[in-house]
Amino acid sequence: MQRRAAAIYVALFIVIGAASYSLIATAQAPHVEFENPEYELAQGDQFQVGEQTYTVSTITTTEQGGGHGGIATTVVEGELQYTNESARYTAAWENNSTQSFDGNEWRVLVGSGDDPTTFTLREDINETAILQEDPAASEEMVTQNGTQYVVIDGSELVPASEYFPEPETRTYAEGDTVQYEGNASTIDAVTTSEVTLAWTGPRTNTIGVSDNSNVTLGGETYLAHFADESTLQLTQDFESFQQQNAEIDQYTLHKNGLWGVSIASFLTVIFLVGFAYLPSRY
Repeated sequence: MQRRAAAIYVALFIVIGAASYSLIATAQAPHVEFENPEYELAQGDQFQVGEQTYTVSTITTTEQGGGHGGIATTVVEGELQYTNESARYTAAWENNSTQSFDGNEWRVLVGSGDDPTTFTLREDINETAILQEDPAASEEMVTQNGTQYVVIDGSELVPASEYFPEPETRTYAEGDTVQYEGNASTIDAVTTSEVTLAWTGPRTNTIGVSDNSNVTLGGETYLAHFADESTLQLTQDFESFQQQNAEIDQYTLHKNGLWGVSIASFLTVIFLVGFAYLPSRY
């Protein structure tokens, strides 16, 4: 009688467990999708938001996890690029440093005082090159009584201050405009330690995009969603996204519950079979 009753309960729990597992196996998992996104893009596509043009520069996929027999997850990410045509650039010249400017080397000499507004560029004479180009001059100068001399024809001593040309000097003030590396640059600031030049020009910027994350373009916020491994959708239908996420959460909750029923049912079957064949005591 004991084994007969156990057999009935075993059959019952097998049916319950199998039914739960069947629901898990046949249920179609919901996923986020948008039928009419504002933008649907592939790698290399260009699109415009406001007055700014963007390019989908890359869409990449990587596999994460999957080690030690686990299930790998495919992660899709992308990058958007846009060009700011009037980006601000700056360059700093330290006081008493040598800078390349207008085809020559110059020594930067900031004006005096605690709050200078001007500075001077003094040509940095390449004395070594001048000596090497003069066949009559020795390549090395000599010093006598604290004065440097250039040796001419092996015996004549010419003071270095007389031999080398007078360096050119140029003085600039804050607000002046100069040509620096092909750019019309403004003397933006002069301090006791450095001179700052500023100019505007194009600059390419990159925006990273991950799946189901927000991205701000042209002052507008969009939801970025990868419909597949090569398609990026941008939408402002945040309400639909929240509803679909709620459905996914509900599905996950029900699925976990069914797994619990299946596991509990099959464990119960094992215990019932074990108890049914325990030896009887009289």
